[in-house]
Amino acid sequence: MTVTAVIVLMWAVTYPARWLGLNLGRVRLPPFWLAFLQFVPVSVIAALIVPEVLGSPEWPRRLLASVVGGVIVWRSGHLALGILGGFAAYWAARALAG
Repeated sequence: MTVTAVIVLMWAVTYPARWLGLNLGRVRLPPFWLAFLQFVPVSVIAALIVPEVLGSPEWPRRLLASVVGGVIVWRSGHLALGILGGFAAYWAARALAG
């Protein structure tokens, strides 16, 4: 398969998906779907974070950092503070463990 064919096929898959997402903004969704879609970001974050935290040999430190970061985001509402707090907790746990 040539590079041009790969690019055209990637466009053929990506463009309709993006077009559909942009044009769905004009559609009124029923309350059930609105409630359902509110949980999509949380599910995606969990799907990305949980295997990375629990599948690691140093999972206790990563779990501590994740909990600290999550609590900071929950209490402050600032994502950047949560990320920095999680990093700080991870580095502190690593330093204390030796």
